[in-house]
Amino acid sequence: MTPAEIEKLPYRPCVGLVVINAAGEVFAGQRIDNPGDAWQMPQGGVDEGETPVQAALRELGEETGISENSVEVLAESEDWIPYELPHELVPKLWKGQFRGQTQKWFLLKFSGGDAEINIVQDHQEFSRWAWMQPDELIEKIVPFKKHTYSQVFADFEAKMG
Repeated sequence: MTPAEIEKLPYRPCVGLVVINAAGEVFAGQRIDNPGDAWQMPQGGVDEGETPVQAALRELGEETGISENSVEVLAESEDWIPYELPHELVPKLWKGQFRGQTQKWFLLKFSGGDAEINIVQDHQEFSRWAWMQPDELIEKIVPFKKHTYSQVFADFEAKMG
C-alpha cells in the first residue's frame, strides 16, 4: 500500500485500559505475538452496538481474566486518542482496512487479588504480565504507541493517586 492509500483509511475504534492496583502500579502484558520486549496495557475493538465502557469491561475479562466486579471505573479519557500504525504493518493487521486506532481510555482501580488474573484465555494476547510504574511501561511499549501512553498517563495522573 502506498502512503497516500494508507492516509485515506479510517481509524479502528478501540478502547484502552489503565488498570491500577492499590499501590498505584499499572497492569502490563507482554504481547504474545511479538518476540521482543513489547509490553502494553489491555486494549481492543468496540463491537457493533457496544458502548466504549461495555467494550472496556469485556476486553478486561478477555485479556486478563479480571471480573468487572473487581474493578471500579475511576475515569474516562475526554477525547478519542488516535495513533498511526507503521506503514509496513497496515496491510498485515485488520485486513488492511485501518491506518491505526482511535482509542477511548479508561482508568480502572483493581480491588481483587493477583490470583484472579488469568491471561490464558481463548484468544490469548499476553505471554506474561506484571505490575509496572507508568514510566517503566512507557519504556517497554512499541515506539509507535509511546506518545499515546504518555498522553494517557498525563491525563489520568491526578486520579492515579
